[in-house]
Amino acid sequence: MSSSAGNQVRASHILIKHQGSRRKASWKDPEGAIIKNTTRDSAVSQLKALHDDIISGKAKFDDLASRYSDCSSAKRGGDLGPFGKGQMQKPFEEATFALKVGEISDIVDTDSGVHIIMRTG
Repeated sequence: MSSSAGNQVRASHILIKHQGSRRKASWKDPEGAIIKNTTRDSAVSQLKALHDDIISGKAKFDDLASRYSDCSSAKRGGDLGPFGKGQMQKPFEEATFALKVGEISDIVDTDSGVHIIMRTG
């Protein structure tokens, strides 16, 4: 399945899982003890604070992703690599394709949890 450059994006993200996430465990919380006690509102608050730190220049996206993201991509600074349409959950895909390179999304909800996404390519 080949895909032209226009059909692919590259992005990094920070995922915060919560009680409503489909998989309540992560590399940071293998038993899910913290995730099971994290409300969606709390996850959104954490993410907004990280978003503000990135926008204000207090912190770099990849540094925060490495420390706070519940996704295994954290070890790559949140980098998901290139992907095309149909490879990610719909809300994530739509948000990523709508961004310009270098832009950071607002909060995006998926079955995995809440995210902020930075389009990198």
